[in-house]
Amino acid sequence: MNPFRATRAHLTGVWLLLVFATAFAWWLVEKHSVGAHLASSAALLIAAFKVRLVFLHFMELRSAPLPWRIAFEAWVVFFFGIILAGYWL
Repeated sequence: MNPFRATRAHLTGVWLLLVFATAFAWWLVEKHSVGAHLASSAALLIAAFKVRLVFLHFMELRSAPLPWRIAFEAWVVFFFGIILAGYWL
């Protein structure tokens, strides 16, 4: 059995984390508890975290060869960095 293969309970836990992250990002942006720019930036970082979760757990990238994992992680950092930089500039 593949140790990276996700079980139903594992995927349900990841799904619940995604739901919680979505609700938290919504609450953060709607309440503007830390200022609009910081709340929006935090929501973008939460979105990057959610992208990682979906790709790693639901698209099974966590069991991919290391070069693919590195390319994916670099892609997330690069593109969300560009989006954040564009937002702040």
